[in-house]
Amino acid sequence: MSSPAETALQTAEEMRRRLTERAAEDEAFRQQLLADPKRVIGQEFGIEIPEAINIHIHQSTKNNFHLALPVSPELDEEQLEQIAGGLCCCG
Repeated sequence: MSSPAETALQTAEEMRRRLTERAAEDEAFRQQLLADPKRVIGQEFGIEIPEAINIHIHQSTKNNFHLALPVSPELDEEQLEQIAGGLCCCG
């Protein structure tokens, strides 16, 4: 059985995959995601992203690659409450 932290990280990975696939297929979506990631992600998943959460989208090129490390699997009480409420707080 998965822990809440593992579930949140898995959900974040599924969200990342969906966004990446859509951005690869739809240039307009890609540009919107780069310009205003918080709004676009919120609309895409039907969630409200809290003001305290910052989202940075990096676009790799043939000479620059970006690697995002996941957050530590140790979540605090607030993050666990957000997960329980259906909001992915990680990544």
